[in-house]
Amino acid sequence: MISAKNISKSYSSKEVLKNIDLDISEGNTVALIGPSGCGKSTLLRIIMALIEADSGIISIEGESVSKENVLQIRQKIGYVIQKGGLFPHLTARENSTLAADYLGWSSSKTEERLSELAELVQIDKNLLNRKPDDLSGGQAQRISLIRALMLDPKIILLDEPLGSIDPLVRHELQSDLKKIFQELQKTVLLVTHDLGEAAFLGNEIVLMKEGEIIQQGNIRQIISDPVNEFVEQFVSAQRSPLEEY
Repeated sequence: MISAKNISKSYSSKEVLKNIDLDISEGNTVALIGPSGCGKSTLLRIIMALIEADSGIISIEGESVSKENVLQIRQKIGYVIQKGGLFPHLTARENSTLAADYLGWSSSKTEERLSELAELVQIDKNLLNRKPDDLSGGQAQRISLIRALMLDPKIILLDEPLGSIDPLVRHELQSDLKKIFQELQKTVLLVTHDLGEAAFLGNEIVLMKEGEIIQQGNIRQIISDPVNEFVEQFVSAQRSPLEEY
């Protein structure tokens, strides 16, 4: 479903991505994880065609992304960014239906889809008339997810969607996201800095360091068979607060 071949990206003298190769099969949920600045979000934005790679090819469903087809490709992808990325001057409803309005959907089709998604993400439709500033962090992320799912995309990209949310709400949203991924059977690529979250949500984990993929596999493989000292240190650093008690 998603194929990244030989993707490289630099900003000035800093090489952010170094010859990345990554294939994600249909219906799989893959978590990109690694230290801050390792290139996770940059790779996500390149796949979404928000920025261009210096070299390499991104393919979606076997079709290489180009300037000619980028708008059509983007309609196959739902994108959830950090802190939701809702437009503050629009209501939650208006934020949710931006893509549908752009494509000229009828009001009845839009409203039917909005009702389906509000039920799916478990948010009260009365909240749709609020502006983002009047929503909690968890509510804003649910609206952002509705916006990403509005066109029923085959792929969902999430860039640290729960990073700014308090722990109790984050735990609830993690459970809800997992149920949604299982129900919809979309192809999902998410960025997180939390190994526990990556293991809970992802079928597969891709661990990055300094623009390179260091290890790829499920959580058991990464914990029990680390490929090098960095992987061991990264896993060890994800310390439970109960370890010392």
